[in-house]
Amino acid sequence: MGTILYVITTLAVAAVAGVATALALRPIRAARQAERLARAQRDFHRQREQLEAKFIERASQSGKPRGLRWTDVAFDDDVVYARDRRTRCLKALVAIEVSFEAIEGGGMEEVEAVSNVRAATAEFLYGDGRWKTDGRVYFNLAPSATVKYLSSDLELVAEEHAAARI
Repeated sequence: MGTILYVITTLAVAAVAGVATALALRPIRAARQAERLARAQRDFHRQREQLEAKFIERASQSGKPRGLRWTDVAFDDDVVYARDRRTRCLKALVAIEVSFEAIEGGGMEEVEAVSNVRAATAEFLYGDGRWKTDGRVYFNLAPSATVKYLSSDLELVAEEHAAARI
C-alpha cells in the first residue's frame, strides 16, 4: 500500500512541476515570439522598395486581368499583418491602386472602364526568415477587408497578440 501511495504522490508532484514549468516559461516564449514578429516587420520595411518592384514584375506577368497591361501601381504606406491559419505563414498586406491599359487584340480595347484606377491589396509572404512575393492581388478589397473576406484562411496579427501568433 505504501508503494502505491509513493508512486501516486510522485506522479502528482511531477505533474504539478510540469504545469508550473510550462506556466513559468510562457512569458519567455511570448517574448521570443514577439521579437520574431518585430524582426519580420523591420525586415519588411527595410526591404519594401525591392519587394514592391518584385511584386509589380510578378503581378504584371501573371496575365491577370486578361486583356490588360499593368501601367502603374501606387502603394499605400500602411501594412496589415496576417497569418495563414493552415501554414502559419506570416503575410503583409498593402493597399494599392492599379492602372491598366488594354492590350491590342486582347478584347478589352472597347471597354471604357479599362482606364479606371482599381483598388486592391498586394500580398507579401514571410517564410524561412525572408520576405517574398508571388504577385498575388486581391482586387476591390482593402487589406483589412481581405483578412475579413478570407477569415477562414487568415487571422489578423495584432501587436498585442504577436506572442501567440508567430
